[in-house]
Amino acid sequence: MKPSIHQTISFFLIFNFLLSSIPHLQATTAGVGGATTIAFATLGRSSYSFDIYAIPTNRPSKEIRLTDGKSVNFNGFFPSSSSLSVLPLFPNRPDPTTHILYITERNGSSKIYLDALYDSPPLTSGSRSMLEFPTESTNRLQVNLLGDEQTGGRISMKDKPSLVGQSLIYVSTHENPGQPRASWAAVYSTQLTTGSTRRLTPKGVADLSPAVSPSGVWTAVASFGEKGWGGEVQELDTDIYVFLTRDGSNRVKIVEHGGWPAWADDSTLYFHRRCDDGWWSVFRATFNTKDGQLGVEPVVTRRLTPPGLHAFTPAASSSNKSFIAVATRRPESEFRHIELYDVVSKKFIEVTRPVSPNVHHLNPFISPDSEWVGYHKCRGASNDGKSNNDLVLENVRSPLPNVSLFRVDGSFPSYSPDGERVAYVKFPGLYVMNSDGSGVRNVLTRTAFSTAWDWKRKGVVYTSVGPTFASESTKVDIISINVDDEDLSYKQLTLGGENNAFPSPSPDGKWVVFRSGRTGHKNLYIMDAMNGETGGLHQLTEGPWTDTMCNWSPDGEWIAFASDRENPGSGSFELFKIHPNGTGLQKVIQSGLGGRTNHPWFSPDGKYIVLTSDYAGVSAEPISNPHHYQPYGDIFVIKSDGTGIQRLTHNSYEDGTPAWSSKYTRPTNVEWPSGGSKCSFDDCHWLNISPNKVSRSSNKRQCAH
Repeated sequence: MKPSIHQTISFFLIFNFLLSSIPHLQATTAGVGGATTIAFATLGRSSYSFDIYAIPTNRPSKEIRLTDGKSVNFNGFFPSSSSLSVLPLFPNRPDPTTHILYITERNGSSKIYLDALYDSPPLTSGSRSMLEFPTESTNRLQVNLLGDEQTGGRISMKDKPSLVGQSLIYVSTHENPGQPRASWAAVYSTQLTTGSTRRLTPKGVADLSPAVSPSGVWTAVASFGEKGWGGEVQELDTDIYVFLTRDGSNRVKIVEHGGWPAWADDSTLYFHRRCDDGWWSVFRATFNTKDGQLGVEPVVTRRLTPPGLHAFTPAASSSNKSFIAVATRRPESEFRHIELYDVVSKKFIEVTRPVSPNVHHLNPFISPDSEWVGYHKCRGASNDGKSNNDLVLENVRSPLPNVSLFRVDGSFPSYSPDGERVAYVKFPGLYVMNSDGSGVRNVLTRTAFSTAWDWKRKGVVYTSVGPTFASESTKVDIISINVDDEDLSYKQLTLGGENNAFPSPSPDGKWVVFRSGRTGHKNLYIMDAMNGETGGLHQLTEGPWTDTMCNWSPDGEWIAFASDRENPGSGSFELFKIHPNGTGLQKVIQSGLGGRTNHPWFSPDGKYIVLTSDYAGVSAEPISNPHHYQPYGDIFVIKSDGTGIQRLTHNSYEDGTPAWSSKYTRPTNVEWPSGGSKCSFDDCHWLNISPNKVSRSSNKRQCAH
């Protein structure tokens, strides 16, 4: 007798309860006093609205959406029939292609979901695949496969999942390697019926983009190996390693210089790399495996996709080895698309461009029977005009007790002293809203940069106007604007426009610290808050370096700032603090040699600092995501003396410009009242440029033929 849908759902509830009851280590917390709020920015993130879609490989026509249109769903995987047969989660399986494994970001954190899709009525002997007969009455069974118990209760990303029997293989960032600027990404295996979790990546090593072989015996990864992350933000300097899936043993490097492995069989891997002619291309590696060992014969690699277009993130199927799926960026297109590449005839077959030409399609994957190719893309608006993801405030689960954490759809947020309002910029324009996301107003149409509220004069906001990320002599000046005045007139506080930016007022309301390039170098200055530099000005720091991104502590005793003074012009920034009278200079934190630690902001009690940094390295291959200038940025909190660093965000995006509020805002998502912008993010900028000869110091083989 087949179980009913109610029996199946009951099993899910019991299953999740069992997972939640597994003992685990409690996460350490900063013990930040009082209930407060931190807001930060992730440029473009609110418009992703990703869902997973599929198209038949033999008759590309209409694409079918597989995920539920909620939140951000990406990096899908079709489980095999053998995996589903031993997993007692979905007892009636008419078609394994109706089961989709994927990453989803909802309820403030990243999760791995397994969905089953059926037409109505569900779970009957005559039920049909949703992929064969998609209808509005499609039934969905959905389960969160991985609870926080497997990560010790700590928040983490859980990238690129695979299901092998009852074992879930995935990337998590929940373990701190204990070294600054070292990636936290590692591959884990969780046995779903027991909750037992094993780390497959060696300690002190970072692995990305795992792929399990068709037999399940081997797992391939893109890995930095023992050398670690070198700070690159386009193509990562990773190699391809293979190890036994059961325990991570027999680990062998089989390819130098490559990423995003995909198996065709247990002796054939595909991967991508950027060649010395500048084009991203897909390669094939062949080798021998036998009895849990790699053969002694050399690995043979061959470039498959030709120059003249970018091809990357390959996918393969063991049931049909004549083709692979790749994402491409062709010179004549502004969008990445999914194409099939016939490895025999060496010809491309377009899949997504004929169906949806003006949308980016990312990270293909192929069904076990090779009849479907899946990918994720931005879903845009739904039939009712809502995308269910256009958020002016997005709740991100906070690991700190009594501290709510929000992603703001904008940049450089700052809270008013009473915590009731938020100012932020959107390039161009300065905006103000209530701390609950309501009452959004545009108060300045010019291009503005960082924001800060006056401590004493209600409604007064400081910002800088002019080009962003500019040289020392660029015309950028600091202004103040009273956002409560009907005419919204502003007062210019600096003169001459030598890149004056990052204003931060003193708690007594008398002074503003800012950075300026007026001497030919960017240093810190303090000026009169009411009348600007005409009312009083003195230089706080001086030297042939850059001091910037300053923030005044609530007790008035310290000014925190970022500086490259230990290696001027290198792009490496450390965090310092100094007394307003120029004494007591201290280094607070450094993210390793060549690292970046920026945008400090004191907590309301002055005991902690929130900041953005590459302290946790990069968590995923940047080419697998939309464009981010710094895909290694995460939000951290430290004590103001530089001890006790804690990671707050775990993702593959660029999180930055955090600010701290004295008011606690209830952690809930807030949608844009007008629906917000949809699918407005950019592709990786470095794919838009016509490739030139790539200069490398590495002696690795760039492109084998």
